[in-house]
Amino acid sequence: MTSNDPAHRAAPTAGPNRSDPPSGNPGANLPALRGHNAALVLGLLRAAGESGVSRLELAEHTGLTPQAVSKITARLRADGLAAEAGRRASTGGKPRTVLRLVPGARHAVGLHLDRDELTAVLADLAGDAVAVRRAPLAFEAGAAEVLATAEREVTALRAAAGGPPVLGAGVACPGPLDHTRGVLGRVTGAPALEGFPLRDALADRLGLPVVLDKDTNAAALGLAQGTRRGSFAYLHLGTGLGAGLVLDGALHRGPRTGAGEFGHQVLQLDGPPCGCGRRGCVEALCLAAVARGDLAEAARVLGVGAANLVELLDIDRVLLGGRTVLGSPEEFLGGVARVLAAESVTRGRAGPPVEVAPARGGPRVVADGAAQLVLAPLFGAFGSALAARRETS
Repeated sequence: MTSNDPAHRAAPTAGPNRSDPPSGNPGANLPALRGHNAALVLGLLRAAGESGVSRLELAEHTGLTPQAVSKITARLRADGLAAEAGRRASTGGKPRTVLRLVPGARHAVGLHLDRDELTAVLADLAGDAVAVRRAPLAFEAGAAEVLATAEREVTALRAAAGGPPVLGAGVACPGPLDHTRGVLGRVTGAPALEGFPLRDALADRLGLPVVLDKDTNAAALGLAQGTRRGSFAYLHLGTGLGAGLVLDGALHRGPRTGAGEFGHQVLQLDGPPCGCGRRGCVEALCLAAVARGDLAEAARVLGVGAANLVELLDIDRVLLGGRTVLGSPEEFLGGVARVLAAESVTRGRAGPPVEVAPARGGPRVVADGAAQLVLAPLFGAFGSALAARRETS
């Protein structure tokens, strides 16, 4: 049975990314969004929020000439993407006109295809959800089930929300998969979907440009928006276990788009069998502990895996999410933090301990991140620098 969820309002987002823009399918005609310079201006407008930013500030932060900024902002205003936000007192001369992004001018769909549930989000340009739907999904049943459920829920989502053109759909599902080709790999528990071109099939069914990525990558991309540059790992424990990696402020997929298969690192050579074919994987150990109700042991195992990531990548933060974590957040946050703290003492690591925190977004972290697969490439990287300066001022 499908359910509707009230729209959630989040802080405006901005930040660097390495996502690929949707292409090759019909979508909204947005000439003002084309071009690197327009993306930089849009990024600054989004980072500025409701308070807005003046054309002079846009020129200063982008390095563009005032004339170039005026032409770009004129196009953005003509397309309804930017609007005046009042005037700001000037130290000399006439008051400056301040511009802001119009978040509701366009929408993007975010789809989280979990093994047993679909979550669909319709997000505005600021990344805020304006409508949400959830429905049961038997992902392992195969392509026909996945496509039919996705088409039905996205159609209902758009019909209920109405409103402006939809730029495209970001789709997040269990990996491994080939992000560049939009093809699923050997997903644990879903052999019928191996090699299936999910991106192109969904684009045909939805009539929208589609970007496909792993659930953990989508979540990590969404979490990176509007935050300080740095490196973190997002660990998702739900029906499976995986990681999304942001290194030096950018989503890291790896050259074969296979980074983040965190759940299938082997911790115990003679351990219990895992659905991937190995034995003693951190996913198998962690889910087995959860199944027998030993959450302390599940958190300890998750912490050991997180400590391996910290040792390998020297990351700043570990963010936890997924339905299992959300069911007992204090148990998992405390357990992982204790393992990392003990590892830091053992290794004699200098500096403050690695931060362990819940991922913002709760049960929608993946679906919200999926929408960012479409939205993030529209905004330039300068917006994150402006946001960071305003946070510290």
